[in-house]
Amino acid sequence: MAGAAHCSLQAKRLLLDPKFEGYKLSLEPLACYQLGLDAAVAEVQLRDDQYTLDHMRAFGMYNYLHLDSWYQDNVYYVDQFGRVMNLSVTLDTALQKPREVFRLPTDLTACDNRLCASMHFSSSTWVTLSDGTGRLYLIKSGKRGSSASEKWEIVFNEELGSPFIIAHSVSFVKSDAHSLAVLLLRVEKDELDTKGSGFHITLEWVTIAEGKGGDHSYEIIKNRVLQGKSVPHYAAIEPSGDGLMIVSHKPFTFMQSESDKLEENDDAKESNEKKVVDPLYYWQQTEDDVTITVHLPEDITKDDIKIRFSPDNICVTLKDQPPLMEGRLYSSVDHESCTWIIKENKSLEISLIKKNEGARWPELIVGDTRGEFVMDSSQCSEIAESLMHLTSEVMNPNPEKENPPCNAQELEECDAFLEDGASLCRFDGDTLKVTHVINLGSNQYLFSVVVNPREMPCFCLRHDVDALLWQPHSDQPENMWEHIATFNALGYVQASKQDKKFMACAPDYSYAALCECLRRVFIYRQPTPLSTVLYNRKEGRQVGQVAKQLVATLEANDPILGFQATSERLFVLTTKTLFLIKVNSGN
Repeated sequence: MAGAAHCSLQAKRLLLDPKFEGYKLSLEPLACYQLGLDAAVAEVQLRDDQYTLDHMRAFGMYNYLHLDSWYQDNVYYVDQFGRVMNLSVTLDTALQKPREVFRLPTDLTACDNRLCASMHFSSSTWVTLSDGTGRLYLIKSGKRGSSASEKWEIVFNEELGSPFIIAHSVSFVKSDAHSLAVLLLRVEKDELDTKGSGFHITLEWVTIAEGKGGDHSYEIIKNRVLQGKSVPHYAAIEPSGDGLMIVSHKPFTFMQSESDKLEENDDAKESNEKKVVDPLYYWQQTEDDVTITVHLPEDITKDDIKIRFSPDNICVTLKDQPPLMEGRLYSSVDHESCTWIIKENKSLEISLIKKNEGARWPELIVGDTRGEFVMDSSQCSEIAESLMHLTSEVMNPNPEKENPPCNAQELEECDAFLEDGASLCRFDGDTLKVTHVINLGSNQYLFSVVVNPREMPCFCLRHDVDALLWQPHSDQPENMWEHIATFNALGYVQASKQDKKFMACAPDYSYAALCECLRRVFIYRQPTPLSTVLYNRKEGRQVGQVAKQLVATLEANDPILGFQATSERLFVLTTKTLFLIKVNSGN
């Protein structure tokens, strides 16, 4: 990541509520509707050879319910017959059965090593779809959500190797040609990994563009592969198709083609050759003076050397050549006392007398990096001794101090993160290098959500007890990640839910929700003004707004396979049933 800008996430203080008092459990009933499915969801169980945590995260915890963010309250899933089924909601009390909008041409049951079918809505009229066998479909859907104008038509389909799932896709126009960029995720066997899990993760970034022939055919014009050692929490292509952002526990790097490797080897040789060049001069210092040593060419005599001293500058010239050393000294010298001699080993030794005795110079000539500072052993031991008070060989050498060091035993279980050191990286699509990197540290990744389908998906991170929502802006280098909403205390609350499977929030930030593997759904409404007066008896003051926690228990024994949130309702998918929970009333 050399050359990458190390950034940080700047939270907006106005979006934080330091006086948040917690969620009040509300017993108000939630309207819950359920639809029986004609055929079960095409769930794919993990095989015996898919035993790692990465397999579980990528495929075992896969969200089988897909929300179409371009059209309100529009969800899709794939059933066991390979049918893409759609439910579009306009009125909860008049729900229609899910309808078939597309059928995968391949027989899903015929492939032994298939993954779950996956899809992503690239734009309001384009969909990318995978059948889980390694084939990618590019589909022109027309205007979705209404049976009159929605017609799914395959414009591109190609076998792309081993099975994958679609992580993200975008639609854009570049060089007057319509293009789509798709991100494919695989967990692959790594024969070289003998100490780790034995697998690595690949993200294949495929760009498909319309051909110039005028027959509206599409073809792959670019294919790049990234490799890492952990399934990314978040991976998304920028709307312009020019870059990629990844949140992951372990770093990802682009796999190079042979020509790229040869070019890089040439560059490395050149840089190594430059690094081998010896320093132009060496210098030492004491509290009183500075000594400079310069190795002279064989043909240089005493008459060829010209040295000019001044209180703040030095200039050394050999024969009629350009100055060997010239510039402003770090600090003033007594220029009348400065001397120079030629030593027996054909080296020039210059002595500078410091005007300010005792001051240590960090550099000789300001901005000149061609010299090398040489420190003698007495100076090394002196510096080590001066830093001795900052270190200790025991954990707590003075337990009677008023401010003892942090005791890890005082941390609660929900404050411990399984993965420290996750990072957010932005990759450039042309140079294939990291341009920006943020070390997330203890800011645990929670979930992602699409607030505006024309922008990149937002990601939610834990900050202390809160959960902060961040919107990436790839076209704003000075404000690339904007803090747009805060879910009070959600970071703390979700940590106590050990059985949680999915998390989501409303695109209007009115609530956040999480579900367990079976039945239970927890909803956290953000603070809203009260219509009646409420007093805090303990503190004797009026409470203006309150945040509510609601709990819904689904009438189902099947595991939850999909979970999506819109501004008005939650969609929960089990093997044979689709539930709708009305959270907010429509305006």
